[in-house]
Amino acid sequence: MTQLTVHTRTTPAGPVIELSGELDNDSAPAVRTLLPRLTLQAGQQLVIDLTGITFCDSSGMTVLIAARNHALAAGADITLAAVPDRVSRMLHIIGLDQVFPTHPTAQAAAAAWIPPTTHPE
Repeated sequence: MTQLTVHTRTTPAGPVIELSGELDNDSAPAVRTLLPRLTLQAGQQLVIDLTGITFCDSSGMTVLIAARNHALAAGADITLAAVPDRVSRMLHIIGLDQVFPTHPTAQAAAAAWIPPTTHPE
């Protein structure tokens, strides 16, 4: 068993959550608890970087959905980065590949982000 490590950082596009290890029933609550503490503005993008994920179960999928709900409630977008093949397959099987945009890296996700336009009043 590989314990989950969670790192967060902020970019101009919005927060990035970097996950490494096992995202499962034991570790999912820690990620869920983190979500309300993220500073996320309307028009930003929340990136969940899954580069180091070695295992993900249904609790992990539930956390990804909770993160999406958190982002949408803030008027922001969400994207997944560096999704491992096993996780990508799970997303496809349960239909979440239609819900989560993905990018090969967190840097690619940031590069694809389009800042909201400012409308003159």
